[in-house]
Amino acid sequence: MKDFLQVTADEYLPLRDVVFKTLRKAILLGELEPGERLREIQLAERMGVSRTPIREAIRMLELEGLVVMKPRCGAEVSQITAKGLKDVLEVRTALEELAIKLACDRIDGEQLERLKTAMEEFEKAIHSKKEIKIAEADVKFHDIIVEASGNGRLMQMTSNLSEQFYRYRYEYVKDAGRHKELIEEHRRMVESVECKDKEKAAEIVRLHIANQETAIARKLHLE
Repeated sequence: MKDFLQVTADEYLPLRDVVFKTLRKAILLGELEPGERLREIQLAERMGVSRTPIREAIRMLELEGLVVMKPRCGAEVSQITAKGLKDVLEVRTALEELAIKLACDRIDGEQLERLKTAMEEFEKAIHSKKEIKIAEADVKFHDIIVEASGNGRLMQMTSNLSEQFYRYRYEYVKDAGRHKELIEEHRRMVESVECKDKEKAAEIVRLHIANQETAIARKLHLE
């Protein structure tokens, strides 16, 4: 069985960045669980590196909010809290509402076709029952809407926050009971963009993300 913390060498990246990407992926996918201690010596031995890139990677993860430093305890994976969930999804709602309203005005024919294809690919991913595949298809769908906004700053801000969004997105797609609802919400988004109905599109985005917050809070007992 392959260790999820096995480091894959990348000649174009410093070892610190390779370790950072490996640890971040493990956190986002729940392989390193909320509250789990990150012991430098054990991680270094497991990943086959020295403690220095581990220490540097942990500092980078702390800046992203994925790791917290606790006095006399060291580093541990950040807990998903009700406040943290609400804060992240409030930002996501604001950005995606703006994105879909702009997309209603600016999307071109090629982008609209790609959005429809992404909607279909998301449904196929749902049927595959593979959580990583579902999450990646969801990211692709929403990224096309942001791209169609034509706003470079908005695309940059969304990209900068994408890892924080992903952690909550991945928790949500684990809930198979919500999959039909997700497919329907994506379909309604596409219809609203195609009809250039900005208010309807924004309403669906708000509902889409509010449903996500409710489901994650219930799943993780944050209510």
